[in-house]
Amino acid sequence: MNRSSLELLNPNNCTIILIDHQPQMFFGVESANRETIINNVVALAKAAKIFKVPTILTTVAAKTFSGPLIPQLQTVFPDQKPIDRTSMNSWEDKNFVAAVEKTKRKKLVIAALWTEVCLAFPAISAVQAGYEVYAVVDASGATTLEAHNTAIQRMIQVGVVPVTWVQVLCELQRDWARQETYEAVMNLAKEHAGAYGAGIFYAQSMIGGHGG
Repeated sequence: MNRSSLELLNPNNCTIILIDHQPQMFFGVESANRETIINNVVALAKAAKIFKVPTILTTVAAKTFSGPLIPQLQTVFPDQKPIDRTSMNSWEDKNFVAAVEKTKRKKLVIAALWTEVCLAFPAISAVQAGYEVYAVVDASGATTLEAHNTAIQRMIQVGVVPVTWVQVLCELQRDWARQETYEAVMNLAKEHAGAYGAGIFYAQSMIGGHGG
């Protein structure tokens, strides 16, 4: 393991990639509640925007089969057109690879539908190409829970690191004294982080708390 792979994620060393969060792809998801996945991937996108992390959006067969990117996600980046592909593996699309290379960052944080195809394939290919890949497992979904878990195990075997969206958010913030992003992070957590967000709301409302 090289030293760079041990470095924690920060706003200056990673790219966030969101693959195929489209209606037709959601129809096939059975590994987790679809609304939960939508909540989590939108939260991840908002985290990327707060920290100004380069974000790549991609779809597959948007006009002929899978439909457009879900509006909740597109709204976070209203002016960004997703890269549309025909290939299951994003890494086999030259426009996608060019977008990754343009960021000049070696840490790729990826969420996708489905886990066993559109997350696993590019994640493995990216590792082979020399990138460090982090799979956001709770912002991804598969056709079955077994498929989801098996795909994660397959990715781990080649060096992909599983993470969750809250973990990514906290890793980017790192220090609650970073006031330039603190309020936005707290608001994001209150909106999307369930019980954690409710706890923040309680602390701020009742006792004026400031911590994470």
